[in-house]
Amino acid sequence: MGAAEERIYDSNDVEITSKDNDQTDQYLTFIMASEEYGVDILSVQEIRGWESVTPIPNSPPHVKGVINLRGTIVPIVDLRQRFGLKNVEYGPLTVVIVLKVATAKGSRIMGIVVDAVSDVYSLSAEEMKSAPDLGDHVNTLYIKGLVNVNNKMVILLDINELLGSDSIPEVSISAIKELKDAR
Repeated sequence: MGAAEERIYDSNDVEITSKDNDQTDQYLTFIMASEEYGVDILSVQEIRGWESVTPIPNSPPHVKGVINLRGTIVPIVDLRQRFGLKNVEYGPLTVVIVLKVATAKGSRIMGIVVDAVSDVYSLSAEEMKSAPDLGDHVNTLYIKGLVNVNNKMVILLDINELLGSDSIPEVSISAIKELKDAR
């Protein structure tokens, strides 16, 4: 981020105000069902290839299970299922993007399964268009905005709004060991 700063001075050369002209944020984009989505890169912890997960009983269908990530239990959410898109077989390009999500209780680490990682874009707030109003029946609160990059539409997600309120059961490492032993 190369922020250019504009300073405004009065007739006595005393600085009155300054503002950033080039405020941009970076977004990691990924592909699902041939559409490109983006999340704030500051929320991204790491990107991993798909690996098997430990399923959690009575969890919503879009919660694939959990993984033990260096001692942290990380719930894995299939974003295709969360969005109601057609299911596909996971392949060599399937990745899990591990994100830090703000919740009402603080923050937690979660992973989202996506078709493939695409790119990183630096975008300014001026480039972003607000989400369309689709009425009361379609929740668009998790859409941060829409932006046109290289003649294609990218949907920027508010990951905190999308995943912060998901009801995912709290799971400890000992509970996962019990689940694996029961298999």
